[in-house]
Amino acid sequence: MAAFEEITKKIRQSAKTLLESGRVQTVIGFRTASTPLNAAPVFIRSAEDCDKLIWNSFCRLNLANYLPGREGKVALVTKGCDARSAVGQVSENQFLRENLYLIGVPCSGMVDNQKIEAKEPRPIVEVEESDGVITLKGQDFSTSVKIEEVLRRNCLTCSNRTPKLADELAGPETSSPAADDYSDLKALLSKPLEERMAYFKELIKDCLRCYACRNACPLCYCPVCFVDETLPQWLGKSDDPTDTFIFHLLRGFHCAGRCTACGACETACPVNIKVREFNRLMELSVETNWNYSAGLSWEQKPPLTVFQVDDNADFIK
Repeated sequence: MAAFEEITKKIRQSAKTLLESGRVQTVIGFRTASTPLNAAPVFIRSAEDCDKLIWNSFCRLNLANYLPGREGKVALVTKGCDARSAVGQVSENQFLRENLYLIGVPCSGMVDNQKIEAKEPRPIVEVEESDGVITLKGQDFSTSVKIEEVLRRNCLTCSNRTPKLADELAGPETSSPAADDYSDLKALLSKPLEERMAYFKELIKDCLRCYACRNACPLCYCPVCFVDETLPQWLGKSDDPTDTFIFHLLRGFHCAGRCTACGACETACPVNIKVREFNRLMELSVETNWNYSAGLSWEQKPPLTVFQVDDNADFIK
C-alpha cells in the first residue's frame, strides 16, 4: 500500500476540500496521541486544522463508534472494518447516508501493542515507521520490529482491507489475507456441550464487568443497554460468574450478523479477554445459515433484524 505519508497527505487534502466546499461540517479522523504506540481520535471542523490528521499503524480505534446520534454532515476516515460498521449503522437507520462521506483507507493491518511490548518491554518514548518496520526508541536503545509480526489477530484474517463502499480512497487497493476459516471454533463445536461451556466460562473468568468492550463497539448504540435495564432486570450488577456469562452471551447475540471483526472490543479490554470469540461464533452461524457478511451493502439489513418467508429455519429445533 502507499506510504503512510502519502495517505496522510491525501486524507488532509480530502478533508480540507470537503470542509471548504461545505460538503461536511465535521471530519472525524486521527491525530498524534500524547503517548507512543497510539493515535487519538480528532474532530476537525475547519480547513486550517486539517494538518492535524494523520495515518499510521496505530489508528486501531473504530471511528464509526462516534456516528450514532451525531447531527450534521460528517466525513469519516475509515479502514475496511470501520467502513463496514458505518455502512451497518446506516442500514440500521442510525445515521443518514446523505450526511455521511467515507474517506476509505486501504489498510495493511493495525498493530497490537501487547505484541510490541512482548518484543520490547523497556519504556518506549518514540516510534518511527518505514517500509513495513516499526522502530521503537527509548533511553539508550533502538529496536526494529516487522509490522507483520505484531498485527492484531483480527487483522490477520481480515477479508475486507480495502473499504469497497467508501466515497473515495486515500490510496491504492490492498490485498487481504486469507479469511477466517473458523477452524478453531469448528473444532470446539464438535466437542460435548460441557466442554464448550467450560471453554467459554474459562475465557471470561477474569472479566471485571467494566463494559469497556461494549463502550468501544460501534454496534452498541442502544439508549439503555440491557445490562442497565431495571424493568425488567435481565441480570445482576455484580461480577457473579453466571451474570457475567449471560452478559457476554447476550451481547454476542446482539452483535450477530452485525459484527465487522474490527477488534475494538478486545483492544479496549483491560484484562485481555478474547471477547471476539462470542462474536466469531455468531459470525460463523450467520455465514453458515444465511451466507451473509455485515456492512457490505447500504441497503441490506442483517438477517436477524428482518423476516423473510423463505428464511432458513432448520436451525430452530
